[in-house]
Amino acid sequence: MVAVDGKPGLRERKKQRTHAAISEAAITLFLEHGFNQVSVAQVAEAAEVSKRTLFAYFPAKEDLVVHRLADHEAESARVVRARPPRTTPLTALREHFLKGLRERDPITGLNDHPHILKLTRMILDTPSLVARMERFKAGAEHELAQALRETADTPELTARLAAVQIVAVQWSLAQDNTRRVTYGEPADDRYAGAVADAEHAFALLENGLRHLPPRK
Repeated sequence: MVAVDGKPGLRERKKQRTHAAISEAAITLFLEHGFNQVSVAQVAEAAEVSKRTLFAYFPAKEDLVVHRLADHEAESARVVRARPPRTTPLTALREHFLKGLRERDPITGLNDHPHILKLTRMILDTPSLVARMERFKAGAEHELAQALRETADTPELTARLAAVQIVAVQWSLAQDNTRRVTYGEPADDRYAGAVADAEHAFALLENGLRHLPPRK
């Protein structure tokens, strides 16, 4: 329920607090003991909720981790929809990715904060979390394809193929940065190389996807 002034009502605020409490309890336990070593029951106990309540907020154990990236699933689609007139989708996405590198957005892989590094290592070392990330990637492709169809009058097949290529490039760039930073290269030292790689990757996309129209 939303209050008249547009702010969340009491019930919604309570749900948000419960969601945050479960998430914090889960991440704390997972980072301390390992994802596979902690049960859902232990997370529920630490968050002081029932297992039934936990699953109402997080349908699967993996969601306790991956939900922190959920907002990024539709990020490229939002960028494409919000791009200025006469701006191509690739130009908008390129600028957004470079901005993420400058700001050390964890989704670009260029963040060496100890907490982020530990969480990243846990994800990479847990097959079920890696598999869940693939679902996240597929969702990003679907959202972006839909945005391309809506804003660039792109045929369905073209939009799907373009989205797959764009998301794959973003994913690959982020993974390269993640591997380097996870194995000890400071984010500041990696920055110039990350920018050069991104510029190169988007230039390749631009050549292959140059027929994607700008926004009218």
